[in-house]
Amino acid sequence: MGVLVDSEDGGRNGGQGSWKFFTRRKRVDSTTISNNNSQAQLAKDLTICNLMSIGVGATIGCGVYVLVGTVARENTGPALAISFLIAGLAAALSAFCYAELASRCPSAGSAYHYSYICVGEGVAWLIGWAMILEYTIGGSAVARGIAPNLAVLLGGDNSLPFFLSRQHIPGIDIVVDPLAAIMIFIVTGLLCVGIKESAMAQNIVTSVNICALVFVIIAGGYLGFKSGWVGYELSTGYFPFGVNGMLAGSATVFFAYIGFDAVASTAEEVKNPQRDLPLGIGVSLFMCCGLYMMVSVVIVGLVPYYAINPDTPISSAFAEHGMQWVAYIINAGAFTALCGSLLGALLPQPRILMAMARDGLLPPFFSDINKSSQVPVNGTIVTGLIAAALAFTMEVSELAGMVSVGTLLAFTVVAISVLILRYIPPEEVPLPPSLREPIDSSSTPYKKYLVVEEVDVSLENPLIAKHVAFGKYLHEGNRRCVVGWVIAFTCFGVFVLTYAASDLTVFSSIRTALCGVGGALVLCGLIFLTIIDQDDARHNFGHSGGFSCPFVPLLPIACILINSYLLISLGAATWVRVSIWLAIGLVVYLFYGRTHSALKVPITQVDEIYHTSTSYIA
Repeated sequence: MGVLVDSEDGGRNGGQGSWKFFTRRKRVDSTTISNNNSQAQLAKDLTICNLMSIGVGATIGCGVYVLVGTVARENTGPALAISFLIAGLAAALSAFCYAELASRCPSAGSAYHYSYICVGEGVAWLIGWAMILEYTIGGSAVARGIAPNLAVLLGGDNSLPFFLSRQHIPGIDIVVDPLAAIMIFIVTGLLCVGIKESAMAQNIVTSVNICALVFVIIAGGYLGFKSGWVGYELSTGYFPFGVNGMLAGSATVFFAYIGFDAVASTAEEVKNPQRDLPLGIGVSLFMCCGLYMMVSVVIVGLVPYYAINPDTPISSAFAEHGMQWVAYIINAGAFTALCGSLLGALLPQPRILMAMARDGLLPPFFSDINKSSQVPVNGTIVTGLIAAALAFTMEVSELAGMVSVGTLLAFTVVAISVLILRYIPPEEVPLPPSLREPIDSSSTPYKKYLVVEEVDVSLENPLIAKHVAFGKYLHEGNRRCVVGWVIAFTCFGVFVLTYAASDLTVFSSIRTALCGVGGALVLCGLIFLTIIDQDDARHNFGHSGGFSCPFVPLLPIACILINSYLLISLGAATWVRVSIWLAIGLVVYLFYGRTHSALKVPITQVDEIYHTSTSYIA
């Protein structure tokens, strides 16, 4: 570990007159030490069971009760289960990357935290800013779906009381949803009470949802064997839309797996993060994939795919066999699924805000932790108020694509961070001898946060590796630079390849040439990174003894490729909206975050900062 500081002229990490501030990086477990040594910390109450519940609850929303019908009718036919399997395997690539970084760097902030350590402050800010949008719109969209499902559960569209039902406001032409806002307020209050209570509530609603899906699988399996699985006895075969349709279905259902990153955001509240975080991410994703596939097998087997009701595929499939009463169980499962998704959507954002505020990129208001509940109450209340306002006043389903952008950007940067960690892990920056003694002699509460390693390196050139794994044609002087450029060109090749493959408006000859160039860059980068050894310094990076992502560099590069293709395929309208949001974020960063960053510490002030107990230490 070490302290990351700026030189007096803004040198290495960038001062006000240099754009190098965009690439300055923080250290593992960097945190803000308050003037008050008794500052409350996040409660470490989460176990593996809690993490699994959070992951499954945030992932399996109401979409599974509708998605199976739409995708089966339009893309896959009876091959729907294979589409869910392929999408699950693609999501597992990102899950593997998350699992390694979560166990090495168990801190609140998830992808924002990892990218700040491995890539740089500018990219981390944009990821954090995009994740704020993701969770806000995601939570609002989920809340807007509660009223219709609760109405159906209670007996019909008009079964809700007037003060809870949706109302059209004449003149301004909006439809307000009081129940959506009320549900967000309830979940916000629950999150403010404490993480243990929130996890318990998530356990309950997730258990009800899983029981409903298990009932669908068991009862549907019984009906299928009794009726002879009529949905599979088709003249069109198992792939009526061809393999391309099945793959298109995989791209659609991929977003049904978004949610396991909520597990990583709770890293600071896990009792044993090195063991439980990877297990929580992996087991929750495995459970979701298994449930999705088994439900798909049952539904497309009970009813031919072309006869499935796209709005109520599960309940209508049972109704075809005379079991109309099953609709009550399905609706109960859908309602609890929405409640679990809402809690999973609102849980991570206050922790993202807290992590960004700790690093100085947002006002310190968001970093305050309530001493009683041990949760970031300020960020939780602000998140709830904004999400409730959106859910009450506007139909956010049109903005759902923006949620996908935030998630896929985070997945992509996490995969890139794994490559950086393995081949060019961030190095510690030693302080000059004149400053080591005052810091080492500082009060005991701070000694545990500071370990300055002896490195034979000058302050002007602090990034010469201590432990160097030599490639075949590399030497100590150029290895890090060469490998860094190889990773950069590989990512550029992924962008060129995925853009050329997805943009059908470009002439075929140009597309072919771009695909060739992009494919060559990706292949060359993969071969190069496979041949050379990974840097031995990775073993000393962060917390050891946790999960290690397998098949590096193949798995992270495949992850980057898949996520980039999905990002480009989201459409121009979505990207215009996201670009506006990111541009606003860039302005906020340049005028606030850049100048208030915890890494913007002149080296002449280090001794004073430590002795006044207001330093940012790694």
